[in-house]
Amino acid sequence: MTEGLRHLPVMAREVCDLLAIRPGMRILNATLGLGGHDLAMLERAGGDLEILGLDRDPAALSLAQENLRAYPGRLTAFEMRFSRFPDALAKAGWAGADAILADLGVSSIQLDVAERGFSFVADGPLDMRMAGASEGCESAKNIVNSWGYEELRDLIRDMGEEPQAGRIARAIVNEREKKPLETTLELAALVERAYPAKWRATARNHPATRTFQALRMAVNHEIEELREFLDNLAEALNPGGRAAVISFHSLEDRLTKHAFRHEATSCVCPPRQPFCTCGHVARLRVLTKKPVTPQAEEIAANPRARSAKLRAAERLLSEAA
Repeated sequence: MTEGLRHLPVMAREVCDLLAIRPGMRILNATLGLGGHDLAMLERAGGDLEILGLDRDPAALSLAQENLRAYPGRLTAFEMRFSRFPDALAKAGWAGADAILADLGVSSIQLDVAERGFSFVADGPLDMRMAGASEGCESAKNIVNSWGYEELRDLIRDMGEEPQAGRIARAIVNEREKKPLETTLELAALVERAYPAKWRATARNHPATRTFQALRMAVNHEIEELREFLDNLAEALNPGGRAAVISFHSLEDRLTKHAFRHEATSCVCPPRQPFCTCGHVARLRVLTKKPVTPQAEEIAANPRARSAKLRAAERLLSEAA
């Protein structure tokens, strides 16, 4: 069931401030979700915005349009991966955007609907595909039942940053020799049993949190998507335009930080090289030396916001080599 779902946008006020939201802007929301940030931006601008929204999940697109019904004609939506946003700009006839937003968190429609297979607290099929089987992504069920021990260990360690990755991967391999893993609660219970008793007793989050995160990121190619998005970001911003990225994973935040710094640097030659040969031109100005994080009141109202980090940058008005 998806009726009545609403999304609590993370750091909506900070996003509006950093993107300098004002009437008449063209906004690209590369990860539309349920439209929470868009509603906040429209309210800030008195409804006078053009919003181009992308999401790979058709159910999310439908709900976002419903949630923004108070502002008819302000949203143009495409069912599309966020890395493909240049195609959306071309389809909409936009030469560029005045602001670009990417919220890399998982939408409520995915976390709160057990049938989507993202949650380790509600039983559902081991799926985790944001857009279903039609997109061609490998399901979480296929990964846990077919990948080798080392592949699983490396995935859970690198994407999940899970210190017990080896124990968890071994437990998965041993269990599937008896029968395939089919459901989310089945996998969550297995991961919990694989945790040392002392770790289970002191863990702040459910022991399966990082494993499920790693699987979701692998299923939906989230790191590859982010790299492609960041590669094209500066070019898509109008002069003076701003971009904001909200991440929930240290790897995502690190990629965003490095991409912004790279685009804000005039020369990217090796430090010891005596003269510049790269020809690189700075196109961005970093607006956030350190990531912005949610206030305590927001975390209390929306615990899912606790790991969010917001970074922003501005397209330079002119570019000099």
